[in-house]
Amino acid sequence: MGLVLFRWAAIFAFVAVMIGIGIYAMRRTKTASDFFLGGRDVGPWISAFAYGTSYFSAVIFIGYAGKLGWGYGISTLWIAIGNTIVGSWLAWKLLARRTRAMTTNLDAMTMPEFLEARYQSKWLKIVSAALIFIFLIPYCGSVFTGLGFLFENVLKIDYQLSLIVMILITGVYLILGGYFAVALTDFIQGLIMLVGTVLMIGCIFNQPEVGGFSGWLTNLSKIDPGLTQVIPKNWSGMLGLVLMTSLGAWGMPQMVQKFYAIKNEQVIKTATIVASLFALIVAGAAYLVGSTVHLFFDAVPLNAAGNPEFNALIPKLLEQTMPEFLLIIILLLVLSASMSTLSSLVLVASSALTIDLLQGVFFPKLDKKHSVTILRIFCGIFILCSIGVAISKSDLIIKLMSLSWGTISGAFLAPYLYGLFWKNTTKSGAWAGLITGIVVSVVGSRIFPDEKIAPLISISAMIIPMLVVPVVSLVTKKFDTGHLERVFGVSETDQVGDDLEEMAG
Repeated sequence: MGLVLFRWAAIFAFVAVMIGIGIYAMRRTKTASDFFLGGRDVGPWISAFAYGTSYFSAVIFIGYAGKLGWGYGISTLWIAIGNTIVGSWLAWKLLARRTRAMTTNLDAMTMPEFLEARYQSKWLKIVSAALIFIFLIPYCGSVFTGLGFLFENVLKIDYQLSLIVMILITGVYLILGGYFAVALTDFIQGLIMLVGTVLMIGCIFNQPEVGGFSGWLTNLSKIDPGLTQVIPKNWSGMLGLVLMTSLGAWGMPQMVQKFYAIKNEQVIKTATIVASLFALIVAGAAYLVGSTVHLFFDAVPLNAAGNPEFNALIPKLLEQTMPEFLLIIILLLVLSASMSTLSSLVLVASSALTIDLLQGVFFPKLDKKHSVTILRIFCGIFILCSIGVAISKSDLIIKLMSLSWGTISGAFLAPYLYGLFWKNTTKSGAWAGLITGIVVSVVGSRIFPDEKIAPLISISAMIIPMLVVPVVSLVTKKFDTGHLERVFGVSETDQVGDDLEEMAG
């Protein structure tokens, strides 16, 4: 009992710091732009940490690392490599500068606002905003679910009580300070994540069951040689997971938002390096730990109904291997990862209703003071909706994540990318891409409900619209030169050439 109280004390101290930052940030949050983008004045380190901490949440540690490690072994490290190279490094190299410049040209703060201004379609904004709010709920719910499992196993408290704690923690500091609070707390949480992941790897690989890095593969091979295969038997499923979690980040509004908020183009080079290293360390550590679960468990733990509970693998592993001081750090690690992701999701989803629908469509003359108040209200509403998903205590975290990522990124990725780089993309082409992504993801998930197929459906929802958009754009009405000059600012050829030259450098 004393140890549990000590763990709670550490959490409350951590939360007090987060809330203190929220109160401080509240003083400089005067407008919707301040609340949502921090006034477009965020530097390289904070931008990079905000991107990384939004990328990785409790889902990677509780849902993905344990379950995929049990099924795939060491080949799950391909996901960490993909997240680092494609999801972080290439995303910053290819997208950051163009996104920052174009959203500034168009005075766009959100993905729906960008799509409306780029393609001159108010209905595209309305549909996009509704899509973000609806499909980010299961994503946010999956994060709450993963965190609830950790609290239940490590803090020994009721699952639903842990969800109430999360509502209070996440809601208070986000609703107070908006993006500036999120960015500052992301930096602190990111430092905790980096320290925690390194200590976690050191502790677990020092266990006799693992035998260090020299004994890790040997011991895994004794259990099942397939666990040490670099290319797994189900390589197509692994490829789908790598692409879904890496390429999918390019179309997720809460990730793209980080490019909108950077101070200027000069910070991008530093942020690219920092974000990529952050992804390599955090994702690499999570999947390294996940690959060891067979060394500690003969079978997957069962829940009260007698069904396998994969989400309990990592919490139970941490509980039985970590000394108390390290367990507290790891607990704060997962809490940090989850809170940072939750805050980004809540911020983006609430803005979809407030900035894109209420202020953008129904009440265009809404004053700045009231728009920030409404943003805060919808932050709270979104959190409550997400808790409804988490209360079910579903073990299907990967399926929830796949549905959310597949639908949202499938809908936005092609219109967003082509909108940035190809001036001949048309309104009809953008609509065709968005609708195709939604249909492939939602219908595919209904036809093929198997969780193992979910990542392949998600990546199909991202790739197929990339083919549909240019085909439709080639046969539909183009935008006039004046609009394109406003969108791109300079000739597309010169800008793309600059982007490619920067990547080569």
